[in-house]
Amino acid sequence: MRSVALDLGARKISLCEVADGRVVQRRTVPDLGTLEDTLGPKSAPACVAIEACREAWHVHATLSGWGHKVLLVDTSRARQLGIGHHGKKTDRVDAEVLALAVERGHIPLAHVLSAARQRLRLELGVRRALVETHSHYITTVRGIVRARGSRLPTCSTDDFLSHFRQAVLDETTRALVDPLGSVLAQVERQIVEVDRRLEDLCRQEPAIERLTTAPGVGLIVASVFVSVVDEAHRFRHAHQVEAYLGLVPGETSSGGRRRLGAITKHGNAYARAMLVQAAWRILQPHSTDDPLRRWGQDVARRRGRCVAAVAVARRLVGVLWAMWRRGTVYDAGRVGHASARGMTAHAQDLQVRAAAMKRAATKTQLRERRTRKLAERSPHLT
Repeated sequence: MRSVALDLGARKISLCEVADGRVVQRRTVPDLGTLEDTLGPKSAPACVAIEACREAWHVHATLSGWGHKVLLVDTSRARQLGIGHHGKKTDRVDAEVLALAVERGHIPLAHVLSAARQRLRLELGVRRALVETHSHYITTVRGIVRARGSRLPTCSTDDFLSHFRQAVLDETTRALVDPLGSVLAQVERQIVEVDRRLEDLCRQEPAIERLTTAPGVGLIVASVFVSVVDEAHRFRHAHQVEAYLGLVPGETSSGGRRRLGAITKHGNAYARAMLVQAAWRILQPHSTDDPLRRWGQDVARRRGRCVAAVAVARRLVGVLWAMWRRGTVYDAGRVGHASARGMTAHAQDLQVRAAAMKRAATKTQLRERRTRKLAERSPHLT
């Protein structure tokens, strides 16, 4: 097979093909469609390497449909191939380095998400952008109102718009913030629509409902975890998943001394943030008495709450992975007496499963109640 590499730039694509260690073809084109004569369905089959990036899923699907073997390169290990060595890094050079690596068979592969998980990941990305915009506008409105000598009542982000409309503000302040209030209303309507699409997608994923039986884990946290991990069985043990999400300490050990630092923060930053947020919820005082919470409180007393939140998030990853891998629900009793690996080794009785699914149903009802509450402020969506 031919050895080909594509460097997918923002404005152009650089192609390089090598044979016997020598470049036999170079091309720079504006888009993938222009390469149909070289890599189209009628061309000779090739091994094509592309770096993992935003358009990599689309390019992977297109080239695979054209009959080629596509290698998705793990960008975190791309420097091992020689990319960026000697301070020289251009699209043409990167494509050549990748093509030579393809011919040698030394490509560090990245995981390709299934089509269903790609759709879930994209929907979650849209929701994340809308929620961040919503929070940013609320902060801006509060800042403007405070700068004018007034204050808005403290409330949840879901109730902010109704409190904002009922607030007594002078004419000048109201004229300043009303345009932002109109945008907030539109963003809330879009969040309702995205939430409904996400709920439909999650109903097709039985694993997500089981994961919501864990404390601090709702529909969004569970769906983010599933969309990033994609397949539980591709990891051999919980520590690999924790490392994949960047929740393990960095290590610089040498000379017989072991030095552990802060967490690596490798992998998907959004998934890591959601898991830490779930850990903070587990550590809250009004949270239910749970082995994870008690363990986290012990860590907090020794190391502080911030370290404890990350530690609980790391342990929660192992628990979620074990539940998903074995198709089980959360069992607080087993978490209190076993690690995530030991937890998967036991069968669960119907009583534990029923109680866990009841907790998951309660979370779903609370979420549906929130969605209905937002939809009531947007009548055209109902």
